Amino acid sequence: MPVIALDLGGTKLAAALISNEGNIIISEMQPLGKRAGREVADLILQQANQLLKMSVEKNIAVTSLGICVPGISYSKTKKVWAPNIAGWDNYPLFDELQNGLTDQNLKIKIDSDRACYILGEVWKGNAMGCGDAIFLSVGTGIGAGILVNNEVLRGAHDIGGAIGWMSLERPFDKKFIQCGCFEYSASGEGIARVAREWLKDSTELSILSDKNSDSITAKDVFDAYEKQDKLATKVIDNAIEYWGMAVANLVSLFNPEKIIFGGGVFGPALKFLDTIYDEAKKWAQPISILQVELQGSALGNDAGLYGAAYLALKY
Repeated sequence: MPVIALDLGGTKLAAALISNEGNIIISEMQPLGKRAGREVADLILQQANQLLKMSVEKNIAVTSLGICVPGISYSKTKKVWAPNIAGWDNYPLFDELQNGLTDQNLKIKIDSDRACYILGEVWKGNAMGCGDAIFLSVGTGIGAGILVNNEVLRGAHDIGGAIGWMSLERPFDKKFIQCGCFEYSASGEGIARVAREWLKDSTELSILSDKNSDSITAKDVFDAYEKQDKLATKVIDNAIEYWGMAVANLVSLFNPEKIIFGGGVFGPALKFLDTIYDEAKKWAQPISILQVELQGSALGNDAGLYGAAYLALKY
């Protein structure tokens, strides 16, 4: 039976009616703009109720809704924490949905984006058939959806997979407090941040020098890398080292069948998977590193949407 799937990001909301075979029947995308707090919930309700109306018009029965959120979904309180959405520090999203949906009998399931990413890949992507797999999402931030024995690992308080805080460098620096050591240097924002920091101390010419330092993005760094810019190459090599160490730690801890890379950075960084694997082999448990396969996401930007649908269907 079809379900409503919603993928809430820091800047947009994707919504779809998806069949139980995984076919997208209807899909919509809306930017969040400057919405915050209740305004974001209102947009979610607007999109969900619109899909419910369309399903009635098409004589399609819908009994459940799944939504993934960019942060933490607390299973006990049914509230969510989404750091990129103002006013969503401990937001009662479940209650808002339950009270605002036109179909009061609709089953509602909410989970973190990282959990939904791996669920999407298990259902319709490159983790199909896997009981132990990890989705490493590298975009503005970094997170991991971790599947262990066919179950998503959420942790005692639903914060499992927040690997942006993985410690990959010493000594400790206060600059790591806000986003974590790993995310600080190897997320999309981290790549841009490292480029800006190194550019200030560099005496060699760089394509990036022509830009306003504060406006440099990860895309700028990747573009400069393609032109064999020396500073950009050092920044990307630095990120590859971090990604390799992270893979090594994940492999040594969880012995997964696959680690799937997604998010905006993978993307342009997919071509580095072999180099990341070579770096990981230096650090990882020597048997399990030979048992894992690194792949890019098969679902791309739709991983969260498919994961939310699978959440609604199966959980």
